[in-house]
Amino acid sequence: MRALKLAGAAIAAVVVVIAVLALIGIPSGFLTSAIAERVERGTGYKLAINGGASIALWPTVSVTLRGVVLQDPAEREANNRFAADSVEAGLTLSSLWSGKPDITDLVITRPVVNLPLQRERTRDHNPPAKSASGTGVTIRHVGINDGTIIFTNVRDRVERRIESLTADATFGNDRKLVITGNARAGDQPLKLEIRTTAPPPPLERQNVPAEIDIDAPGLLPAALKANAEVRLNGTVVMFNGVSGTVGDGGFTGWASVDLASNKPLVKLDLDFQRIAVAGPSRPDTTGQALGTNTWSNASIDLTTLNYVDAQARISTAELVISDGRFAPAAIDATLNSGVLKARLADLGAYEGTANGELSIDATTAEPTYALQLDLAGVRALPVLKNLAAFDKLDGKMQAKISLRSQGASERAIVGNLGGTALAVFQDGKILGLNVAQMIRSLTASTLSGWQESQELSTDLSQLSASFKLDKGQAVTTDLNLIGPLVKMTGVGTVDLNTRQIGFRVEPQLVMTTEGQGRAGNPVGFGIPVMVEGPWMSPRIYPEMQGMLDNPEAAYAKLKEMGKGLFGPNGQGLSQGLNGLGNLLGGTAQPGDAGQGNPQGNPLGGQLGETIGSLLQQGLSTLNQSNAPRPRRGMAPPAPTAGKPAPADPPAADTVTPDNPAMNEVLRQLFNR
Repeated sequence: MRALKLAGAAIAAVVVVIAVLALIGIPSGFLTSAIAERVERGTGYKLAINGGASIALWPTVSVTLRGVVLQDPAEREANNRFAADSVEAGLTLSSLWSGKPDITDLVITRPVVNLPLQRERTRDHNPPAKSASGTGVTIRHVGINDGTIIFTNVRDRVERRIESLTADATFGNDRKLVITGNARAGDQPLKLEIRTTAPPPPLERQNVPAEIDIDAPGLLPAALKANAEVRLNGTVVMFNGVSGTVGDGGFTGWASVDLASNKPLVKLDLDFQRIAVAGPSRPDTTGQALGTNTWSNASIDLTTLNYVDAQARISTAELVISDGRFAPAAIDATLNSGVLKARLADLGAYEGTANGELSIDATTAEPTYALQLDLAGVRALPVLKNLAAFDKLDGKMQAKISLRSQGASERAIVGNLGGTALAVFQDGKILGLNVAQMIRSLTASTLSGWQESQELSTDLSQLSASFKLDKGQAVTTDLNLIGPLVKMTGVGTVDLNTRQIGFRVEPQLVMTTEGQGRAGNPVGFGIPVMVEGPWMSPRIYPEMQGMLDNPEAAYAKLKEMGKGLFGPNGQGLSQGLNGLGNLLGGTAQPGDAGQGNPQGNPLGGQLGETIGSLLQQGLSTLNQSNAPRPRRGMAPPAPTAGKPAPADPPAADTVTPDNPAMNEVLRQLFNR
């Protein structure tokens, strides 16, 4: 900005010299030296006119300077603050004779302005540019063709450009000024229009009403239209009484920019009716293998945060992020020496509130991030659906999140994620899934995917889990689900890097529809259940290790489950056991209760059918009597008077849950 002011002062000095020398007919060689001397005396900068000058007096007076360069002599390295292919000024003869030059056109072709970026605020010790208000020069029109503004920091090897700059400024007789401009910042277009009425000079400490229109799709969520009272106070440009719209939402407030240093200090306080911004773009995973790493590896450049300081308060009655709606919202933020700190207070979020703090340290090549977030009484479904495209969980959500990370890309940030998270969901539903039915189905086959259906759901009284995160791995040891027909505890890991999960859960099911706390108390499945694979479609199956560790308990639990699954007297138990045999590797036969999944089973065919038969025999033996069985090596109890003697104990080759022959077969089968 200071370079622009200096360039303006230099141009004004050039115009004065041109007007005077054109009147007396000084040769162009002397003209260039006179202009350079006047500019250096007025601004402290050295002006070089490397392409010479030419003067035309008919039909109008015009002066053209070529190869114009403005340099700062105080800098060690040569740095052209301003350069242009040509500067051409047109004057009227009548104004020259009157001694008050009237510049009808001032055209600057291919100007380049270099603005250094600084990490620290240091006052510019160059003398301020002098105003040309007392020179009696009038400028009617200024045009800029194909200009470039370059922001650079040599030490950081940073360069930002605004290119293809075309600007037009017109001054009317009524002191009205209209400035329009178009440019590009990278691949983003920029458009600016300013309309104002300038007061009589000097402009210092005078309020100048202005209308400002800015359209910058890459910087602003929508086109901005604003009215403000602009006031110059030394090096500070103040915008008081600001009012306007961004898109379809109005706002009011104030702002200021301190230009005392090449590192500006921006202050603002704006209150919006509504702010709508697009949410983070989600990668297109069409045709991509489930569980693959879809996080973007594109670089996230936050270096610009080092070259501006700011103090801001933004409040809004409604904040819309993608499809998410929050109301009200207030953010207090500071940006100092490359560290951004933002505080979110009492954000209204779907029937609840959110409070949090975000810190971003951009002083290094790989920025660091820290987030603290508390959610209270928030309805889970719309929040998770709108912000994370997850629509399977509803209920009141409480959460405490403390995360930290480092990285210059989305993938690096996720891969370095660490911290803790605690989430509790109450009085809600798991949508599209019936967990109890899904667990029961495991007696027939291994499940692939969540067995989703729009008609299914699982009521839950509470679902809670706490996670410890390290390197993108979220580990929990206290997963707990409580519902009317299902209880479940478990441990596991969520790999945020690859979007994979691995859980070992122990479900308890209610075998009747009477609910918990009545005749049908929760019954443990007896065998831990594994949930592994991509979190969109994991594989769900009983853990074989748990079955082999305690086969007797597994038989008893399956028998107890059988009463609820296959009827009060165990009808259909045979089909269920055949299905379990299929699960272990057998081939389902027509009419079986469940179809096996022989594909990929290591046991296969006759071996699985044999295991199913053995399990069926074991359960059949359990059904014969509820009386305690004699231990091996002991005589059976004496018969009671009036009652028949108990049957002889089973033979050695009869399979019972505590029969060594049965256990030995299982151990041989599974290499135990």
